[in-house]
Amino acid sequence: MPRVTRPATPLSIRRSTVTSQSDEPEASAPVAEQPSSEGPSGRELWDSVRIEPVEIALPGGVGLTLRAYRPAGEVTPTEIEVDEDDPFEARKRVREEDGEEFVEVSDEELERQALDAAAADPDLAEKSDATEPAAETETEDEPEAAADRPDDEEVPLFLSHKGRLLAFKSTESLVAFLRSGAPHDLAQLDTWEAVAERVQSSDIDPLPENRYELDLVVENLRGGHDTWDLPLLIAAGEVARDLGHALRIKPVILALSPGSPLDDLDESLRTAENGGMGGFFGRRRLKKIGAQQASLGWRSVIGKISAAVDWRD
Repeated sequence: MPRVTRPATPLSIRRSTVTSQSDEPEASAPVAEQPSSEGPSGRELWDSVRIEPVEIALPGGVGLTLRAYRPAGEVTPTEIEVDEDDPFEARKRVREEDGEEFVEVSDEELERQALDAAAADPDLAEKSDATEPAAETETEDEPEAAADRPDDEEVPLFLSHKGRLLAFKSTESLVAFLRSGAPHDLAQLDTWEAVAERVQSSDIDPLPENRYELDLVVENLRGGHDTWDLPLLIAAGEVARDLGHALRIKPVILALSPGSPLDDLDESLRTAENGGMGGFFGRRRLKKIGAQQASLGWRSVIGKISAAVDWRD
């Protein structure tokens, strides 16, 4: 999914309410704000550690957090609580409550059991032989699948803990947390120590393209096709996908997955934004998308994201 670069808009200026040290007199800065060692600061710091400050506006407020992208094989996903709706976890809990031991069966054990059953039943063995060529065909395709390793795909990480996004209402409170040594998912990065040692409140200044206005999405969609703010909606899709995957919010991942109505909306928005002949057809496609359906879908997505936010003062 391409990154969206958008200039600062009046909407962004209107709702940028988080406080920053740059708004206060220089004399009021505490001694703790001094970096512990010489090194980069500001934009140079974030570029060197490959982490970026992000501002996200939600119905519950405007929060500051951090985001990074790393190959999937280099990071450990955030821990989440057990999904109460997962049928496999539900079956496991029932067995544990009944005093039965829940045993995980490996693929090798399943294969051994299948071979034992085939040896005991000749008819079953014949059926297994009949399906063996199909299995060989699947094996031949494995090298091609292995060539495209998902571990090399970059995935988003946020300043989060146990599936909840840590959002701060001021730069000072964010910096205090970063230096506190409290557990979070970004601590696993090899560049994190440099952040904790050198970050100051003045460094927390998200770029325009890293400021997201999810609180305006539903209202904008309700206004009808002619009032849709394409950059606003495209940027919302970008950060919502990142949050869904980073926080492992299944309903958000599914709602924005390829082929879903909201994904079709996103593709049409991007096509229309590009302009030219493609933009003309993109705008025609947008006219066919129901404003009410789109706003309801996005309302659900934003509600799920909001429920996964841990607000910090």
